[in-house]
Amino acid sequence: MNATACYFVNGMESETSAIARGLRRRDPDLLDRLIEQYQHRLLRYLVSLTADRAIAEDLFQETWMRVLERGHQYDGRHEFSTWLYTIARNLTIDHLRRKRPAVSLDALMEAEDSALPYEPASAGPSALDTVAQHEVAERVTAAMSGLPIEYRETVVLTKLPLGTVKSRLYRALNMLMGSLKGARP
Repeated sequence: MNATACYFVNGMESETSAIARGLRRRDPDLLDRLIEQYQHRLLRYLVSLTADRAIAEDLFQETWMRVLERGHQYDGRHEFSTWLYTIARNLTIDHLRRKRPAVSLDALMEAEDSALPYEPASAGPSALDTVAQHEVAERVTAAMSGLPIEYRETVVLTKLPLGTVKSRLYRALNMLMGSLKGARP
């Protein structure tokens, strides 16, 4: 191993070891730094898996709570981000397995009552174009949610070995094409 590679490996080992030691101590400064470093990527990852920002934000909070509660389990042998995304992924899978609550009629009535008064049309896209775009987006979202989690995750986040990414991406795209076949905008 050349000197640069050795330095890189040793540097990564010392960083992950320092994170592991800090999590075992429940170091608040370390946790703040980790949240700041990973917050945007983690939230985007969760939004893409759940397709719901509110649920993603809840899972984001829960992920960091798990990091705080179970920081002693991180051993520092692997990247911290791998451990973090594994926690987030498992929480998402658990959430998706639970039965989703139905929307009540009262909530729908309240939403209608709070509607804003009619606004004049803007110079933007026509209502028909907007509806068509939303329909396409809904079909793609529905097709994505129909994919198994590992394929959906691959489409969203490709931090896997290249061969795994290629095979999962190929299968996911084939499944998406099958779901969307015949559905024209």
